Amino acid sequence: MGSLTSRASRASVMANSTDIQQFIKDAVSQEKVVVFSKSYCPYCKLAKDVFNKVKQPIKVYELDERDDGTAIQENLAHITGFRTVPQVFINGNCVGGGSDVKALLDSGKLQPMLIG
Repeated sequence: MGSLTSRASRASVMANSTDIQQFIKDAVSQEKVVVFSKSYCPYCKLAKDVFNKVKQPIKVYELDERDDGTAIQENLAHITGFRTVPQVFINGNCVGGGSDVKALLDSGKLQPMLIG
């Protein structure tokens, strides 16, 4: 009986993980710029400030303010290969974190990514 319970628990976790992955895929495909952030993180603030500076609307998910924030962050790690925040997506592609976005701005590569 114990093995049935553990299998049921694993199935529930897997379904939840699948739901979270679908949420992430939907989120990054529906908006030009998506930032998975934590409200207190200075690198997250840096990323958000960059987009504010170039007047680019963004969709921000503050993971520390969501009940499923830890699960989203864990699933992002599987998708992108890194667990840190922010995780910034432009046109559905992960471009990195706060320092990466700032470097894209400074090099002149950010604006072309935001067009189209």
